[in-house]
Amino acid sequence: MSTKERVAAHRARMRSRGYREVRMWVPDVRSEEFATEARRASIRMNRADAADDVMADLEAVSWAEEHWDSETW
Repeated sequence: MSTKERVAAHRARMRSRGYREVRMWVPDVRSEEFATEARRASIRMNRADAADDVMADLEAVSWAEEHWDSETW
């Protein structure tokens, strides 16, 4: 049996089991472009996390100033 016939038989078996073939393009994670973009995205996420921490600190200080009762201290 040739490769072409084996592939056709396999596909026929899969179809008979209720499957269908799907082909899709995915990023090549081995490429330099992918690695560069992954590094860039990682750096941006880390910076965003740091900015979130700063904003949380500022909001906490702001809340404390709004709710400060100087007569209690």
